[in-house]
Amino acid sequence: MTSDRRSVTGDAQPAAGGSAGSDHRVTALALAVLLVVGGGMGLLNLALDGVVREGTVRWTYGLTMATLLVAALVLAVRRRVDRWSTFGLVLLGEVIYAVVALCIEDPVRHATPMMLLFVALTAAWFLDGWMFAVSLAVTPVSVLVAMAGSYPDRVDLAVQVVVHAGMLDVVATGVFLLRRRVQRLLVATEELSQRDPLTGLANRRHLVEQAPRLWRHARREGLRVAALVIDLDHFKQVNDVHGHAAGDAVLRAVADALGHSVRPSDVLARLGGEEMVVLGLVGDPGEAGRLAERLRHAVSAARTDAGHAVTASIGVALTRPADGDDAAAELWWLVDRADAAMYAAKQGGRDRVGWPAPPRPRPAPRDERVDPPTVPGPALPSDAG
Repeated sequence: MTSDRRSVTGDAQPAAGGSAGSDHRVTALALAVLLVVGGGMGLLNLALDGVVREGTVRWTYGLTMATLLVAALVLAVRRRVDRWSTFGLVLLGEVIYAVVALCIEDPVRHATPMMLLFVALTAAWFLDGWMFAVSLAVTPVSVLVAMAGSYPDRVDLAVQVVVHAGMLDVVATGVFLLRRRVQRLLVATEELSQRDPLTGLANRRHLVEQAPRLWRHARREGLRVAALVIDLDHFKQVNDVHGHAAGDAVLRAVADALGHSVRPSDVLARLGGEEMVVLGLVGDPGEAGRLAERLRHAVSAARTDAGHAVTASIGVALTRPADGDDAAAELWWLVDRADAAMYAAKQGGRDRVGWPAPPRPRPAPRDERVDPPTVPGPALPSDAG
């Protein structure tokens, strides 16, 4: 790679990477800390008289608290938590609460159902679908088992279970719905940040984020990355003669036509104004040329409801990615080459496909002496032995 390729980076920002893994680590460590706090506070009850029942029950209680600490250790070592492990922790929390309540002398005072609040909130924030539904169904069972010994009267027991378990499930459901709402807003915000609002095409940010994926795929499959820069011909005249609303309609019609013409694996984005780019993988220049011609015909065939149409000049450039490439920098170097080819297509008459000019050899400096070509001379006689 030459230095001029590295210098053309545009205003692209590097795609964020590793954020999902970081979120997993933070979540796992946070859950581990909470488990340590819960297990540590639970062990303190063993030092208080009249809290934990005597006999083998104390060993059961101690082992239950130790289970929390072991679970915390596993999370701290793995530093990763998925929905299945979270689901297991939620069910473990329900079981541990029931066991703790059975080991306590007075569950009403020292093991109230509010101990399940953390479990309920964890389920609401991290679980989805049937897993969350299971956690809601298990909560009344845990409360029933925990409080059965404190309320001999079945009516009183039923009232306590409905009140406590119902409150926990209502709070969990509210947090669950709030979390889903926040997720939808985040998805919508992310979509807006990666889409052009006028055409619905991807924008520059999305293009940069997709570059590493395309570069990895190209290296793995031995393919080339092709950039096709598409610029609409005489678009300014459409705005000047028919108005900007007509120009916007043309852009939307062209974007729709291009969207139906690119391949599923291609990335179609709007760079700005009337300029768009297609980034894709090809096996050879012929495949890139056929794609460019298909896109050129798609643009010329596009029509607005008012019958307005345009043509496009398309520039094509290819590169073969290598290990160690900075995908973002290489992307803008490739787009710049395709952009230059597009301007060459415009100078050649518009409504055509252009290719980068072959590199010219560097001329020798005037004061540099150029040696004449070597002329074969007569063969030298060999030494006689």
